Amino acid sequence: MDETDALLRLARAQVGYLATVGPHIVPFVFAVDGHRIVSMVDAKPKTTTHLQRIQNIRSNPSVSVLVDHYEENWSRLWWVRADGTARVADEDLDHIAALLQAKYPQYADVDLIGPAIIVDIERITGWSAE
Repeated sequence: MDETDALLRLARAQVGYLATVGPHIVPFVFAVDGHRIVSMVDAKPKTTTHLQRIQNIRSNPSVSVLVDHYEENWSRLWWVRADGTARVADEDLDHIAALLQAKYPQYADVDLIGPAIIVDIERITGWSAE
């Protein structure tokens, strides 16, 4: 799979898995903005506002994001992994919120409160059975 196809599949994926130091892996929703993956803390109920992924990124910004497609017909399997450097940001929130709201209609009823997570993609790889 070439980089263009990998970025397209990454952008179309509805959920990904963000791996930070620890290892610590969590499902998350995101949008692709050029060669960046962006996400934002939302107001859905959480056990704490001090999210482990935020703490991990602040202490070690190396992350990986994995998206995949599975179905019983194994000839349609694929995965994409983007490795990069993440940062926790309070800037560009309106732009990031607009990207997320365009991709996820659920955000019409859930506030995006920030901060944002921005991953600068340094390497993208993938595999497809097709």
